[in-house]
Amino acid sequence: MSVSVEREIASFRDSEIRNNLRRILESCSKLVEAGDFHESEKTVSELVKFLDSVYDVAVSDPDSEHAENEAFEAISEIHSYICSPSLDQEVVDALSFELPKAVSKFVGISSRFLDMATSIIDQFIVKCGPRDMLSILCNTLGYSSKITKAASYIIPPLSGISKVFISLQRHQFEQVKESVPIILNVLKVVSLESEEEEQEKELEDVFDRAVGIANSICEVCKKLEGDAKEKLQSLLGLYVLQCVALISASLGYKASSCHSFVLQLSQISSYCGLSYLSLVTTYDVETVAGSIFGEEKDLYMGFLSHVKHGAALLVIWGLFSEEVAYTKENLTAIKDELCNNQTKRWQAIGILKQVLTFVNLPWELKKHAIDFLLCITDGSVSRNCNEEHSEWSSYMPSLFSALQAIKMVIMLAPEPELRKKSFAVLKGVLADIPKSQRLDILKALITNTDSSSMIAIFMELIRKEMHTAICNSRSTVKDAPQIENKAFLDTSFWNPGVIELVELILRPPQGGPPFLPEQSDAVLSALNLYRFVLMIESAEKTNCTGVMSRNSLLKAYNEWLLPLRTLLTGIMTESKSEYDEFAVETVCTLNPLELVLYRCIELVEEKLKQFT
Repeated sequence: MSVSVEREIASFRDSEIRNNLRRILESCSKLVEAGDFHESEKTVSELVKFLDSVYDVAVSDPDSEHAENEAFEAISEIHSYICSPSLDQEVVDALSFELPKAVSKFVGISSRFLDMATSIIDQFIVKCGPRDMLSILCNTLGYSSKITKAASYIIPPLSGISKVFISLQRHQFEQVKESVPIILNVLKVVSLESEEEEQEKELEDVFDRAVGIANSICEVCKKLEGDAKEKLQSLLGLYVLQCVALISASLGYKASSCHSFVLQLSQISSYCGLSYLSLVTTYDVETVAGSIFGEEKDLYMGFLSHVKHGAALLVIWGLFSEEVAYTKENLTAIKDELCNNQTKRWQAIGILKQVLTFVNLPWELKKHAIDFLLCITDGSVSRNCNEEHSEWSSYMPSLFSALQAIKMVIMLAPEPELRKKSFAVLKGVLADIPKSQRLDILKALITNTDSSSMIAIFMELIRKEMHTAICNSRSTVKDAPQIENKAFLDTSFWNPGVIELVELILRPPQGGPPFLPEQSDAVLSALNLYRFVLMIESAEKTNCTGVMSRNSLLKAYNEWLLPLRTLLTGIMTESKSEYDEFAVETVCTLNPLELVLYRCIELVEEKLKQFT
């Protein structure tokens, strides 16, 4: 303890606070020694209430130096009493259940209470033993939900748990296994779910203790052998990855402490056998959790909800931070492996999406994730998927959710450059999907998107795919005789599904024409795609999409185009009669749509004349 703290303790010896505490403590001691445990419990409750009243006065008037000094006087007296070598063990045991909670609250008043509260808990660890104190300290952590300044409150018990782990002599794995979920739950609540805006310094102190716990578990691992060691290493890996996610989300990537914590955790994860390549490809949280918790795995998964995020983030940190990167791993070789192995690349895309979907994460870390995804999905990568092979289908749900995450970055990213890179990644991931499934994926993206602009982007991607198919087909069969409806060798996009998608936008399932001008981008893109298909099928004398049949033309004319013209005419007429800014903007927005709509109507009318 510092000299200044010792001087302050001495200055409070004769105060009223000290005398009241002495009276309660002496009463408790006598009752315990007399064997009257029922009355001694009441006295301990009285002690806690007295400390709470002192604490409440201090926090209710944070500018009062007198109130803070009185609070420091109280906790100093508790410290002196617990440190007494003559204190009976039964008294220590009676106080150990409640005092850790009572004194930890005082850290929220100011930082000078931290050393004192930590020292009191250390005394209990020495006098009560690590095994008993582990359950008490975990209970103390659980009480944090009732504390306003929870971040500062949990620092002393976290420090205590770190010391307890190292002191455990038997059943280390079992005791750590029961404690880690409690620790992680409290860390998650304090860093991500707390309604109070915790100060960065408080969170730094919290994660400093959390990393200390990881180091303690690592030390315990080194003492064990066999199955217990392997399981504890696996548990430590889960703990480390969850902490990486929470630290990255709550401290911000620019904080020097964040780099320092992630560096330490990355070194521990290396000890656990977690390589970068395994983290982004084969690391399976549920399998690892199953090996540790067995049939109780589902009970513990809630505490591990950000382990996948942590796995992806640890790799991202290693890629852009020279301090964090493993010295034993060649990051360039890992990138090459992902570029050249499509299956592993699919696995990596599925893991790295976790960074993009993590709401609390700073944009800078998401930017680094996009850069890495761009690196492994650009045009130079190996795309050797055998569409006859069923393996790829198991990755489709993961790739689809990754595309959804990338879509959200395109829509929400604050910087144009990041949106541009994200769009390039979107195209790269789509290119990794077998052509036979690409249209279905794009259709699913469109039906799961509310943004008219994003729908327009997806529709344009479909049009480009169809154009590419035409060019490739013409190049391949330019000298071959044309067979009706089979001019295109690649029918992945040239099929009736495209027209169904156009109908989905021009005649929404809920009925009636689309909303304008809100959905003008999507409607314009659908009309452009319809016009493109109609012109190509007409020029090539084909009907791969079914667009050239009389029934299809009549349906498009009567159910899509004419109702849309009626709606559009009404909106344009009303807008042109007004002179406000919104009306002018509406006319400007709908002018391109009007031109394309009338061209589509003309084309359909021309084709219908051929049937008469």
